[in-house]
Amino acid sequence: MFSAIGLIITLALSLFVVPLAADAQHAGKVARIGYLSARSSSQPSPQLAALRQGLRDLGWLEGQHLVIEERWAEGRQERLPALAAELVHLKVHVIVATAGPAIHAAKHATNTIPIVMGSTIDAVGVGFVDSLARPGGNVTGLTLISADLMGKRLELLKEILPHLSRLAFLTNRPDPDPIGGMALVLKGAEVAAQSLGLRLHILEARNPDAIQRAFTVIAEKRAEALDVTESPVLAVHRTQILDLAAKSRLPTFFAGREGVDAGGLMSYGPNSADMHRRAATYVDKILKGAKPADLPVEQPTKFELVINLKAARALGLTIPPSVLFQADEVIK
Repeated sequence: MFSAIGLIITLALSLFVVPLAADAQHAGKVARIGYLSARSSSQPSPQLAALRQGLRDLGWLEGQHLVIEERWAEGRQERLPALAAELVHLKVHVIVATAGPAIHAAKHATNTIPIVMGSTIDAVGVGFVDSLARPGGNVTGLTLISADLMGKRLELLKEILPHLSRLAFLTNRPDPDPIGGMALVLKGAEVAAQSLGLRLHILEARNPDAIQRAFTVIAEKRAEALDVTESPVLAVHRTQILDLAAKSRLPTFFAGREGVDAGGLMSYGPNSADMHRRAATYVDKILKGAKPADLPVEQPTKFELVINLKAARALGLTIPPSVLFQADEVIK
């Protein structure tokens, strides 16, 4: 009689113990996450917001289970090595690095602390990991295929501007380019432009004065559109770029939707915020004991086309129905 009652009580208690045990992974230990970005802390960061949301969805609550140590280079990539060293000195459990320059700095600062890539260009090609399936070392996460996407982006541009013949391409390739990521993007742009019969004018800018000079050259070259490469540094100066483009009545194209939300004409590429939300799953697995070397690197499978009709109207452009039909979002 009593043994039967005891069994019933034990089973009943187990219903409460199991979920508590599932949460025990967080108990008694506060995880410290480093977040390293070349962008500016004064600008909204959909990427960091998405990472935070992803961690919350997985049960990691800031202030209770974890703290995030943010380090921002404010558009000055040369500051990244020192910021990465700070995170190593703090003995963070994981570093989330948001793009190629930040990943490069973190990788050179430590070969023991796990590093999760929020996004980068060709993680294998630039040497961050050995392979996508078996990363090796202390780096894993998500990688873009920006160079391959360039062809699709320029095809869409050509559909919108069928008479386009001269295209300006704004970048901020570091000098030197230690990881070679931007070199891959530029190569992809050159190949895509050549296949579409476009004359490509590559312009480099790292600060407001250089951006102003770049637009002088754009006018001299009589470029008919501007493609702005995905770059943390150029993202810091996005408002200036869009203002100068508007004064020049120059259609602007971006890899990510942030440029279109700010007033650009079109973007095509993976959603960076979604990638950083996915990066939270890597942080979760690593904090639970997984090794970065054993976590395959992911590539985005969904790409979004965002079109800004307000920007099109301001330029006197009509977006063809064939392009609007492909759009994931149209800003009116």
